[in-house]
Amino acid sequence: MEEKILEIIRETFELATVDRGVSQNNCAAWDSMGQLNLVAELEDAFDISLEPEEIGEMKCFEDVLRIVSSKI
Repeated sequence: MEEKILEIIRETFELATVDRGVSQNNCAAWDSMGQLNLVAELEDAFDISLEPEEIGEMKCFEDVLRIVSSKI
């Protein structure tokens, strides 16, 4: 699951490389529009629905992993 999430982050934000340290603080593309695109890709890839509160909590890879893990 971790690799899949990293792949989605890399593709969504059009990054050459990505690691577990990726966050809103160090990825310029991870803005409000990028967040919406990331959520859409995660929901599609994992067949889940994310709540607005959960979406708001997603500020780094670890947040995304924790929230997606809790849904599947």
